[in-house]
Amino acid sequence: MIPLTKEDLDFEVQAALAWHDDDAHATIATLLEDIRHLRKQLVLSEGVMSLGMTRGWTPTLERK
Repeated sequence: MIPLTKEDLDFEVQAALAWHDDDAHATIATLLEDIRHLRKQLVLSEGVMSLGMTRGWTPTLERK
């Protein structure tokens, strides 16, 4: 995955805020709901994924 530049990150932040009519609370709430959903998806995929398929790699919930 290619790291975002500061300009790319700023653009994404502004886009997320614009989507919620510049309501920071609504933007953060939506992002937290998205994180919760993606964590559930990760846990489900981890449960059905074989170690042979990923050559020993397993997903983690936290960034390293």
